[in-house]
Amino acid sequence: MLKLRILTAVVLIPVFIIAVLYLNTASFAVLMATVIALAAWEWAGIAGFSGSLKRGSYTLAVVTLLILTYIFRSGPLSVWILSIAVLWWGLAMHLVLRYQSHESLDFAAPAKALIGLLVLLPAWLSLLILHAFEPDGVLLVIFLLVLIWSADIAAYFAGRRWGKHKLCSRVSPGKSWEGVFGALAASVALAFIYALYVQLQGLELLIFITICIITVLASILGDLLESLMKRISNMKDSGSILPGHGGVLDRIDSLTAALPIFLCSLWAWEKLV
Repeated sequence: MLKLRILTAVVLIPVFIIAVLYLNTASFAVLMATVIALAAWEWAGIAGFSGSLKRGSYTLAVVTLLILTYIFRSGPLSVWILSIAVLWWGLAMHLVLRYQSHESLDFAAPAKALIGLLVLLPAWLSLLILHAFEPDGVLLVIFLLVLIWSADIAAYFAGRRWGKHKLCSRVSPGKSWEGVFGALAASVALAFIYALYVQLQGLELLIFITICIITVLASILGDLLESLMKRISNMKDSGSILPGHGGVLDRIDSLTAALPIFLCSLWAWEKLV
């Protein structure tokens, strides 16, 4: 299984990086909308929508909202969506902690559908805003992707080597605090290298590293939330489209939280305003 996961990653990661580097933002938006549409189809299953008609209708609704968001992205709509996203991820952390403390959680299908929208739409919008920013947008997108991928890899191997203390045993039994510390160590190292490359010093260096730490913690939350929703829905994987990885959601869950948190943190730092 590990070999299959690595092989899939070896194929997909270069394709994604090439898309980030060479597509203009409009073309990149279409490509990423395709990814989100696949994720929406899978989320429809998590929400309990059975049958192709219901799942297709939910996917079409999400894509329609993506199109409307793209059309009106230059106005206050983007700020509102991302502000709501930050509030949502605070609530998501509360839900994960409640479930971990052995409270029973369940949501009706419309509530699950709304959660899917709160997870997917802000992530897509954040990616486009980052990509379109001049002159460093593409570099920021590449950095964020490498940051989250590196944190995931470090968490996996640190957890396998030293993992003894469970992070959220009821939500995701495989995750450990040692894995979290491994992810944070990797993120600090990578953030420090990038900060030196763009010549950040002193307070700016510390702020940027802090933003990266917060982003990686958010990525872990994104992973935990998807695990929580799958547990509530009695599902193991969101799908099976990616060999060795499960579904699209299983691969982008970390990014769904990391993207809006990273972008809003940069906004707060007044780097993209």
